[in-house]
Amino acid sequence: MGSIDYGEKIPNNVHLSEDRTLQRALEQWQPNYLKWWQEVGPDGSRGFDVYLRTAISVDPQGWAQFGYVKMPEYRWGIFLNPAEKERKIHFGDHLGQDAWQEVPGEHRANLRRIIVTQGDTEPASVEQQRHLGLTAPSQYDLRNLFQVNVEEGRHLWAMVYLLHKYFGRDGREEAEALLERRSGDQDNPRILGAFNEKTPDWLSFFMFTYFTDRDGKFQLCALAESGFDPLARTTKFMLTEEAHHMFVGEAGVSRIVQRTCQVMNELKTDDPARLRAAGVIDLPTVQRYLNFHFSVTIDLFGADQSSNAATFYSSGLKGRFEEGKRSDDHLLKGSTYKILEVAGDQVVEKEVPMLNALNEVLRDDYIKDSVAGVERWNRVIEKAGIPLRLKVPHKAFHRQIGALEDVRVAPDGRVVGDAEWNANVAQWLPTDADRAFVASLMGRVVEPGKFAHWIAPPVMGINRQPVDFEYVRFN
Repeated sequence: MGSIDYGEKIPNNVHLSEDRTLQRALEQWQPNYLKWWQEVGPDGSRGFDVYLRTAISVDPQGWAQFGYVKMPEYRWGIFLNPAEKERKIHFGDHLGQDAWQEVPGEHRANLRRIIVTQGDTEPASVEQQRHLGLTAPSQYDLRNLFQVNVEEGRHLWAMVYLLHKYFGRDGREEAEALLERRSGDQDNPRILGAFNEKTPDWLSFFMFTYFTDRDGKFQLCALAESGFDPLARTTKFMLTEEAHHMFVGEAGVSRIVQRTCQVMNELKTDDPARLRAAGVIDLPTVQRYLNFHFSVTIDLFGADQSSNAATFYSSGLKGRFEEGKRSDDHLLKGSTYKILEVAGDQVVEKEVPMLNALNEVLRDDYIKDSVAGVERWNRVIEKAGIPLRLKVPHKAFHRQIGALEDVRVAPDGRVVGDAEWNANVAQWLPTDADRAFVASLMGRVVEPGKFAHWIAPPVMGINRQPVDFEYVRFN
């Protein structure tokens, strides 16, 4: 199960050639996928040779091979982690039973919904990032964008395989629909709100890959616990690739912050107007982008109380983050958890049954992880001797879902009236002027080893290559 057969039309490690019906169905889906990639995949990238990594096995020791590939020729495929012998379901009402190798009839609709929702995010992010290659700040960054794109494309394949293999005609129809929806389309948008937002510039891209791909990590980790074994094995391998996407985001913002701090010290100023005039992104603007992307992303975890979340857990479909490391009974029937609600002019905590609060449990695990990376950005600022610090806003800030939907809460957690919100929102969230300024910095830099003025070079290149390596060959 470790090695992947690249001799087949659809690379895989699931013995696809032994299931002719499934193989034919996926080979019929493949041309539609390639058509989607040509229409709304990375703009103007078809003829380039890109230094990409490709999975050659699912073994942690050496699963990636680097080499030049034309993006439409990238060998997308179906890769599952090796099966765990005699794996058991380790949470919910089926605790201790054998993990399912087929879809249990009573859970069919919920499993399909979970897989479709996850699958829909993958092509959505490719569509959102479609034009970024035209304004890449360096060849190194262009290559990283393209790596993220092809891996999101492969994650779509991962979900489509499950739909085709386990859900019959319904699954095939859902797989077609994944190629028909479009990010931001008024008539046929992507399922989740954050995946209909624009990603018009590289600061947005880095924030997206830091925050929103981190949501992907936590959702995939929860699905990797699933009692439906093929889903668990699929998502475990997807997590290997997801780690690179979060690295791209964290390192990208860090390099923007580093460059801004350098210019702040050169000019001996923290005045945003002077820094913008000097061609870098001032830290208050970085903070506003952070506030926006963080708040939009934590909405992806769903309502703070959810009967669906309780059903998914009790049914054994979706666990908690690192379920196996938790020391409770893994049934949660008598457990409680604190969620937020607004009482008068304050955000307060209230205890609710934990089963109904599992979205909030996952959201809180995500927030802890997100804060750790923001602190690493702050160490860059601290090292430069600058007193300002970036901060994750209160989790009630700018929420569009659940009990906190459209409640006016400042980044520090205070409930505010419309007047105070309107007076300060331009300090809290990116304005049209902020976005226009950031867009004005976006110019394409593709000479090896050269970087746009507003971002610092990375410490090291990809796969031990030098920073000035030719990551993209423009033919």
